[in-house]
Amino acid sequence: MKFFRILLAPLDFIMKYFKALVFLLVLFLIFAPSGESSSKVANLARIDLNGPILRSDTFLEKLALLESNENIKGILLVVDSPGGAIAPSVEISEAIKRVAAKKPVVAYAQGSMASGSYLSSIWASYIVANKGSLIGSIGVIINGANVEELLNKIGIKSQSLKAGIYKEAGTFARAWTKDEESMLKGLVDEQYYMFVSEVATARGLNLSDEKYFAQGRVFSANNALKLRLVDSVGSIYDAEIALMKLANIQNAIWLKKDKIDLYLEKLIGENISLGIERGIYSIFGALKGQ
Repeated sequence: MKFFRILLAPLDFIMKYFKALVFLLVLFLIFAPSGESSSKVANLARIDLNGPILRSDTFLEKLALLESNENIKGILLVVDSPGGAIAPSVEISEAIKRVAAKKPVVAYAQGSMASGSYLSSIWASYIVANKGSLIGSIGVIINGANVEELLNKIGIKSQSLKAGIYKEAGTFARAWTKDEESMLKGLVDEQYYMFVSEVATARGLNLSDEKYFAQGRVFSANNALKLRLVDSVGSIYDAEIALMKLANIQNAIWLKKDKIDLYLEKLIGENISLGIERGIYSIFGALKGQ
């Protein structure tokens, strides 16, 4: 038994101090020299906007880091997203507008640049669309369902207490009243006008032509170019060349993620890995300041 305890002692130590060991490993990987020449300072960076836009926090944090990096002279925004919620799309759009006023931002439609993701991209300095991409879908929608008949069949009755005739607007337990539907329609129209106006201003379009470039239509890259929703049709290479020209960069050196960043993103997800990295850097910075 004593022999087995000796054999299991290292394993017991690892299990007992596993979190501390992982923390030390993360610190080592983050602060260890990358092995690349320090003379090769990155001057261009890429940031991706992929999938449904439900939150903007992670994207905005990454963009802020690139914005504050004085060595980065231009940013390539690679978009492949069907859109999403209005509020985070507006936040991203405003952030791109702010950054593009300081350094060029070229947006590249890799797959879909539609609805919220198109709104997010309109203030880029230049937009390049993959010839197979889908552009536009400038519109707003509120989805709902009426399951009143189903509830009646299974013997469930909805009940609620409310103050305000519109407080239950959008309920799925019954058909919407005319007042509720009118209120929701007004909300959708208001958001739609905001969306269309923003596109028209950013892209230099005539607002009276919204029936041609908006109304929820989805366009091919070539038709989007004709409508001036994008600036050119090409590949990601063309987008990179456009960015180099706008940033006045002759020799492009792209910012690369550290191996620890890539590893953490694969292991625990992009949002958490960014939080860990920023948290550790904050701790390290505080210690240095003492």
